[in-house]
Amino acid sequence: MCGIVGAVAQRDIAEILVEGLRRLEYRGYDSAGLAVISNDKITRVRRVGKVAELQKALDQEPVDGTIGIAHTRWATHGEPTESNAHPHFSNDKIAIVHNGIIENYESLREELKSQGYTFTSETDTEVMAHLIERERKSTQTLLEAVLKATKLLEGAYGTVVMDIECPETLVVARSGSPLVLGKGIGEMFIASDQLALLPVTRQFMFLEEGEVAEVGRREIKILAPNGDVVEREFEESSVQHDAGDKGQFRHFMMKEIFEQPDSVNSTLEGRLASNSVIVESFGNKAPELLAKTEAVQIIACGTSYHAAMVAKYWIESMVGIPCQVEIASEYRYRKTVVVPNSLFISISQSGETADTLAALRIAKEQGFMASLTICNVPGSSLVRESDMAFMTRAGAEIGVASTKAFTTQLTGLLMLSAALSQTKNTLPESEIAEIVSQLRGLPSDINDALEMDKTIEQMAEEFVEKEHCLFLGRGEQYPIAMEGALKLKEISYIHAEAYAAGELKHGPLALIDQDMPVVVVAPNNELIEKLKSNMEEVRARGGQLYVFADESSEISENSGLKITHCSAKGHYVAPIIFTVPLQLLSYHVAVIRGTDVDQPRNLAKSVTVE
Repeated sequence: MCGIVGAVAQRDIAEILVEGLRRLEYRGYDSAGLAVISNDKITRVRRVGKVAELQKALDQEPVDGTIGIAHTRWATHGEPTESNAHPHFSNDKIAIVHNGIIENYESLREELKSQGYTFTSETDTEVMAHLIERERKSTQTLLEAVLKATKLLEGAYGTVVMDIECPETLVVARSGSPLVLGKGIGEMFIASDQLALLPVTRQFMFLEEGEVAEVGRREIKILAPNGDVVEREFEESSVQHDAGDKGQFRHFMMKEIFEQPDSVNSTLEGRLASNSVIVESFGNKAPELLAKTEAVQIIACGTSYHAAMVAKYWIESMVGIPCQVEIASEYRYRKTVVVPNSLFISISQSGETADTLAALRIAKEQGFMASLTICNVPGSSLVRESDMAFMTRAGAEIGVASTKAFTTQLTGLLMLSAALSQTKNTLPESEIAEIVSQLRGLPSDINDALEMDKTIEQMAEEFVEKEHCLFLGRGEQYPIAMEGALKLKEISYIHAEAYAAGELKHGPLALIDQDMPVVVVAPNNELIEKLKSNMEEVRARGGQLYVFADESSEISENSGLKITHCSAKGHYVAPIIFTVPLQLLSYHVAVIRGTDVDQPRNLAKSVTVE
């Protein structure tokens, strides 16, 4: 995810800006840059690649100044080039950094061109810079200019603006993308994540949706969307660790399980309008390409394959077009038939998975209409070689067993399903609004699910001596059962299998006995009564059931059945919510069994070989 850092201080701030960017590197990006007011002009340095490249440039030609902005960018509008890197200028007077997507940038761009503005990049951000510079000509302050300009924007933005005529003030605005303000001694800081500012302050204040603020060295003026002045106090940060540290957690896996509310929030930020998904979140050409899509082919491996399986249910039910899902290592070695106007989707945490990358290259020769990758690492091979890319923004995932990468993939796939439906008008607007509402509530719902941790830790004791386990689910919960089984086997080394619950009578019932725990995922949906019948089949044969269910499912705990309540506040997001207790179960079983949770035997984080 793109990163923003800004500072208004009494000291030279280039080093502070670069360190802030460095602390956001784990999110992924493809270029970095900064701009400071120095000697009555704005000096800018930008480089493609890592922050280290920017640092090398500054080592060769140091930049001094007490006010400045900096940015790490992942390309959306325009290739990852130095000219497209932030900050962007307008007539050497206005400098701006921006996270998000401006939906109406093309029409604004043409309007500004007709008024004599020259564009040096392909970005939507440069449109914002020129708009603000234009409005600055008729306003008394930079704050007024930003207020007027943002009223013309459609989409999402978190932005920081610097004006050569206001050398002691920055203006920030938030719509969809978060910004945090930090307070030092006689200095103020701005960032897209407080992690970037921890070396210089522990006092933070978060901007709320729609707010605009004028930031000086000692004072901040915040305006609400209606223009009222907002009074808000700075608060002491409780953050005690960085992305690469375990912090208070025993293992990275547990840390990453508990990071999921924040990770999912990052996936969503700047990509949801009031009652719809911003289709351009999937790429500039997404509105046109998704409207033409008549079939979908998804390729993935491992955990990503399970996310793809859930997406198949969503896409076919919400959009009404066929969706095929296949393991990449199988797809690449067989003859396939491509349906006309098919969209090829690859899913990978690393973007370097060898089989998935090979499948994408084969697909390019097969006549697919376009390719889209859902990935967590900007600049990876899958991102570079796909026509469109959706970054999950999960942050650095160090544990080999994927957790937050999986839930952010699911979040992105649900957004994609909604975006396809929007472009093809297959669901009423009210239903799209309901999906968006459920997505907005998802981080809070995951937080609620994490409160089951202590209960599940106690349950895990009953699995420690087991050598086999079955997981059951129906509908879109069947792939979640598959993911639960994978997690248990890969970190606890217990043999685990998942079945669609309706398949029990076709063979797996032969395995049921008192030594075979059966884990069931049971949200209250249209298949709940069928699932109850399947559970009775297990109980009748002496099996021990461990059921994760909504309270409204009306499943009672009794002999042979232990129930743990897990609530999903909407059926669209239920697969994501019910993933969490299965992650916790596998983690606690593995800890009790004494296995290497973060680096299980024989496995690697990124599979770059066949």
